[in-house]
Amino acid sequence: MIGWIAGGAGVCLAALAGFWKAAANSQRPRLLPNEASPEAVYENVTFRSGNETLRGWLLQPANERENPWPTVIIAHGWGSNRSRVLRYTKPLMEAGYAVFMFDARSHGDSDAVAAPSGFMFRDDVEAAVAAASRQPGVDPTRIAVLGHSLGGFGALLAYGRGLPVKAVVTDSSPLRFETMIRSELKRRKLPFFPLGILIPKVWLARARISRKEAKSTDVPAWIRRNHEGERRPLFMVHSLRDGYVDPGDLRAVTEQVPIEHLFVNAPGHSCSETDPDFWPAVLSFMRKHL
Repeated sequence: MIGWIAGGAGVCLAALAGFWKAAANSQRPRLLPNEASPEAVYENVTFRSGNETLRGWLLQPANERENPWPTVIIAHGWGSNRSRVLRYTKPLMEAGYAVFMFDARSHGDSDAVAAPSGFMFRDDVEAAVAAASRQPGVDPTRIAVLGHSLGGFGALLAYGRGLPVKAVVTDSSPLRFETMIRSELKRRKLPFFPLGILIPKVWLARARISRKEAKSTDVPAWIRRNHEGERRPLFMVHSLRDGYVDPGDLRAVTEQVPIEHLFVNAPGHSCSETDPDFWPAVLSFMRKHL
């Protein structure tokens, strides 16, 4: 019987070790190189977030009608990089905005961390705002953030704790940790149950995020409080045909709170800006607040 117990314990330990390894692998975003450069006048920039160095670009407006420049910071999503969000830059620069874009940690050319998370994206957005504010030519009093997917989630987390910007725009952003996990498991063709229950615990443990901190971060609740109180400018976009991040998060919030938002019909997770309604709405919002 002792042998059976010892053998059973060994099997359980091996299974736990295997699960931990699989969960850790799921927390490692694909590393894509930056394969394109801006088709505009730009400067390379570096700055720090935590103990790591981040790398990015500062793109000048196409027509310098103002100096210092109003500036839009673009935050990419999980498994992406700054070159993959160059698709946003031309309309912004033509409208007179400088664009500051960067690789989050563990992405592109920036330094890596052991356990990336939504909180890491939050901290990197905060560091990017501070870095952009120091750049020659940038007006630190007129900065906005446009975040795609998890970049939008990180921007919302930062905005909720006082990010010093004039406005935030999100595109195809999840609003709950469960949605993030569900989307990634779906991409890997893995079942949500029980992995969707267990994997977040590993992610939080590896990133050294306490349960209390995780539970205190309720983006939909902050959006409701923001609308009822301070009303910091927020505009949220999501495609109804997004097959990766379900637009249900935004739909549920807008059914409760009449926040500024736009549902588009672009086919996919990374092409909202191709919808004819996207840029008129986003640029109108930017003009109003910058």
